[in-house]
Amino acid sequence: MRVDWKPGTLIYPLPAVLISCGTMEEGGANILTASWVSTVCTNPPMCVVGIRPERHSHSLIMDQGSFGINLSTVSMARETDWCGVVSGRKENKFRACGFTKEAGTVLGTPLIAESPISLECKVREVTKLGSHDMFLADIVGVRADEAYIDAETGAFDMQRAGLLVYAHGEYFSLGEYIGHFGWSVRKKKTKRR
Repeated sequence: MRVDWKPGTLIYPLPAVLISCGTMEEGGANILTASWVSTVCTNPPMCVVGIRPERHSHSLIMDQGSFGINLSTVSMARETDWCGVVSGRKENKFRACGFTKEAGTVLGTPLIAESPISLECKVREVTKLGSHDMFLADIVGVRADEAYIDAETGAFDMQRAGLLVYAHGEYFSLGEYIGHFGWSVRKKKTKRR
């Protein structure tokens, strides 16, 4: 039997990412944990993130017009959670977490070197929605840790990266590999005679 609940944000799981923003100057960067993040367009590559206006990172992103999306891993789970509950107005999160700040190669946006994949994003539009503002952004650069790139295929190995996901207030590791996009309709290869 199914029951009705009041409308809510129950689209889970989502990636648990670290949004980096600000400047490369000492004390000029911040990190914010976010899960309300998604891709919205392939060509051009675009993404969206929802951020509360009262968050310190909100003003940094508004000032700079850019941010980084840094995928987090199971080994970064404690730091990922901590960056979401401690204010960057009071703490230098890069230093406190032991993260290495590196400049994105396109905009110079602060990125997290320990992240298996970092996306450098340029804000295209900000829409005020209610509790959150929606930042629509162009993905202008991607940095990947070559340790997770398959030498034969050149593909990024998400399973080996140990990515962290968020589901309704809880963190999880990614589960077992089931298949790739389109595997359900792919025809088996047959040997030619």
